[in-house]
Amino acid sequence: MTQVTELGYLTLGVSDLEAWEKFAGTILGAEVRPGDDENSRYLRLDYWHHRVKLVKDASDDVLVTGLRVAGVIEFREMAQKLTDAGVSVRIGSKEEAVERHVLEVMFLKDPNGYDLEIFHGPLVLYDQPVHPGRMMHGRFKTGSGGLGHIFQNSRVGFDETHAFYTLLGFRGSIEYKMPVPMAPEPIELMFLHCNERQHSIAFGPPSEKRGNHILFEVDRMEDVGLAYDLVQQAGISVIIHPGSHANDQMYSFYFKNPSGYMNEIGWGARQPSGQSEYYHGDSFGHAPQMDSMKDFMIPA
Repeated sequence: MTQVTELGYLTLGVSDLEAWEKFAGTILGAEVRPGDDENSRYLRLDYWHHRVKLVKDASDDVLVTGLRVAGVIEFREMAQKLTDAGVSVRIGSKEEAVERHVLEVMFLKDPNGYDLEIFHGPLVLYDQPVHPGRMMHGRFKTGSGGLGHIFQNSRVGFDETHAFYTLLGFRGSIEYKMPVPMAPEPIELMFLHCNERQHSIAFGPPSEKRGNHILFEVDRMEDVGLAYDLVQQAGISVIIHPGSHANDQMYSFYFKNPSGYMNEIGWGARQPSGQSEYYHGDSFGHAPQMDSMKDFMIPA
């Protein structure tokens, strides 16, 4: 079956490009590279040309999710599959593909109105070793698992969202029914996977912003601890303290980025189990900063 193989890249709209450039290099540890002009930057985590593009934009939100398919045949099949299902798809021009450093790209929206780009053939700069923005014990864990994961806020509900992403080849379901003190009922969270990463895309309650958080995974636990120290030293707000998730069993913590939503740094996640199950809470830790959590987890 033709399907998406990974979360390939993200385009983020940021109002303060200089703050993001500093944050990406000195806190996240990404390699920051010049963009196409003074209003953009590229973030590199591995041999790909980029995994994140920063664009100066007042939204301070996720603008585009880039989803990869394996190659030319799969790209054609996916375009036909989506068209047959009544999804409006536009095949990008050669110039638009070059701008994204891929061989081909198509444009569409998910049921929430979020912009997606499905592509194949990313530019891989294997001749240019990655130079992290700061010292790291190890590397970012990407490979066949893709960039990491993105957690977004669903605007139309899980049923319609789930049906659409199933069409793209994602599997998954609700994995948390989590009691939150400020909410009258447990909050449901849906997680979707397309490869060996336990989830690449997830959805939570409606909110003003599309983005709730973006995860970068590292291959050494020490780099989670180092990032935690750097966040605290920089005076950046920690939203969820270090702990371990129940669903992907990743050890991680969450902190506010310059656009006002969250980044997560994590280590040690398991692969998808292949069968649905759900949880009430995490394995240990992950104590929330309660005065800040309402901005991220309570339905708008």
